[in-house]
Amino acid sequence: MTDEIPTPSVAGWFGRASAFVAEALRYWEPRRLFYNGIMAAVVIGHMVFGWSSVHKILTFDLFLLFFFLAVLANVCYCAVYAVDLFVRFSGLQAAWEKGRIAVLLIGTAFAAVIAHFFLVGIFSQP
Repeated sequence: MTDEIPTPSVAGWFGRASAFVAEALRYWEPRRLFYNGIMAAVVIGHMVFGWSSVHKILTFDLFLLFFFLAVLANVCYCAVYAVDLFVRFSGLQAAWEKGRIAVLLIGTAFAAVIAHFFLVGIFSQP
């Protein structure tokens, strides 16, 4: 008989983590379309309502800046995965099912406000 202390299985942990990550991807990636749609609506709204000043500053560099900001916004969207995995590993799955929609709406609203202020700064350039 050995006196070894049983340790949690690494394979069990990785299996659990893999399941959580797969489920998070299935939930959050389709909702990225909603997030990107709101971001696009904010940008298009600023361009339409400020067209008298916007058309004067439209350049290739501005489009490159918009591309950079769009990629950055999507990288920021990925922060939700850290939150999702943290909550899942804490054992609060039942409560998280209801909280996910709140995280999506609040995060999207926060990102839209940040985009608004970036656009005000970009389009108010002389």
